[in-house]
Amino acid sequence: MPNIVRAYNEFTEICFQEDTLSKKEKQLIALGISIHAQDEYCIIYHLKGCLDQGCSEQEILEAIGVTAAFGGGAVMSQAVTLVQRVMDDFNKIKQ
Repeated sequence: MPNIVRAYNEFTEICFQEDTLSKKEKQLIALGISIHAQDEYCIIYHLKGCLDQGCSEQEILEAIGVTAAFGGGAVMSQAVTLVQRVMDDFNKIKQ
């Protein structure tokens, strides 16, 4: 299914291009959706995307807060475990 994968990758690349919403805003949205969906791979991927786009820890935590308003305890458990651990790991790499 290489043609399908190629088309999907092209689609997602276009979706994340700078437009009315910035790349930073799009990564925050994607992070929230990933957390709500409990998709650990995507959480890590989009958390790195947020950091690469210059999101502060406070911006990330606010996005998680909005997500928790919809996803409740499951979102909060991901925030206090996986997201915090990965942010700590990325910060160690920068140092």
